[in-house]
Amino acid sequence: MNAFTTKNWEEKIVSGTEGSGPRVAYAHATFAYEGVIEAESICDLLLYYAGEGYDSGQTTSPCFERFEGKVDGREGTFIVRHEYTFDAKGIASTFTVVPGSGTGELAGITGSGTAGGAMGEDRVAYTFEYTF
Repeated sequence: MNAFTTKNWEEKIVSGTEGSGPRVAYAHATFAYEGVIEAESICDLLLYYAGEGYDSGQTTSPCFERFEGKVDGREGTFIVRHEYTFDAKGIASTFTVVPGSGTGELAGITGSGTAGGAMGEDRVAYTFEYTF
């Protein structure tokens, strides 16, 4: 199964205040991937909250994630750009590999995928279609 787990999540509000109206936060996260991607990643997210918590409706978050590890046995690094949405029910993302970001045996990698699961789950499933 293709899945990842959160190893670390640090979030802080950068605009607006907790509990009142729309606000923007920044999160810095570390994930561990298994499956076709065997890697650790560092992800930087810009989070938009429409109102109080996740219950206020769907929100959106663009982010960049840098992977270091293996894809299908090939070792190197690469970066993807996500567009996350999340609400009280869960998270969903579509992502694409940033052109030219692959290094080592992952040089020339292109591709896209999805990630999603219920809010609060330890493991999040992902798909990844790629070529070299």
